[in-house]
Amino acid sequence: MRASARRVLPRSRPFATAGLAAVALATLSLAACSGSGKGEGVRQEGAASSQPSQQGPDALPSESSGSGAPQGAHASQGKPAGEKTGGKNRPSGATPHGTQRAGATHDPYAPENRVPCTADNTEVTATPVSRPLNHMLLTVTNTGSKTCDLTGYPVVKFEGAQSVPPVMENTKPQAVTSLPPGGKGYAGVVLSAGDGSGGEGHTAQSLEIGFQGSDKMAEAALRAKGVHIDNSLRVTYWVTDSGDALS
Repeated sequence: MRASARRVLPRSRPFATAGLAAVALATLSLAACSGSGKGEGVRQEGAASSQPSQQGPDALPSESSGSGAPQGAHASQGKPAGEKTGGKNRPSGATPHGTQRAGATHDPYAPENRVPCTADNTEVTATPVSRPLNHMLLTVTNTGSKTCDLTGYPVVKFEGAQSVPPVMENTKPQAVTSLPPGGKGYAGVVLSAGDGSGGEGHTAQSLEIGFQGSDKMAEAALRAKGVHIDNSLRVTYWVTDSGDALS
């Protein structure tokens, strides 16, 4: 019985050794796995911690460069439409430094921009009319570049007339008649009396018109057959309306 027991004991030792080896191998495998897990955990944490460092100092230039475009957009939106550096693309009608255009301040009726109407800066026409009877209309056009004033009444000189006809005081306007360049003024001339009270009269073939304050006369052409005048000859003041000149 003791001899058989001795033979069994040597056989059981290899199994025990193999079991110990397996346990050791399992322990090493577990340690290796846990070590690899810790390494991965360290690498993941390192990657996660490296991201804020890249977004920190390195991200500042990108933010400032990215914000430059919106700032430029806001700057352009802050200015009124049409205004840019140097005053370019400024709306029409606006001038720099708050000044006005020369045309906006030019007053053609200002005293420094006005001159008297004379034979040199006007053109005169004489037109007989059918109504009122025995009347003629004088039309003066300003041919100059400045406003001219028609003061008083026309100096009318017919061919063969002994004197200058008087003015009818009831036709005097409230203000001096002023003509801008191209403007027109009017005066009426009563040629003769319809009832013969003006005398025998005669036919005039030519007419000259003068202006108050000037000695120069302007020639006004008459129709070919001339006009009949008598001693009742008289004129109106210069006015701005042809109807007033003939009323």
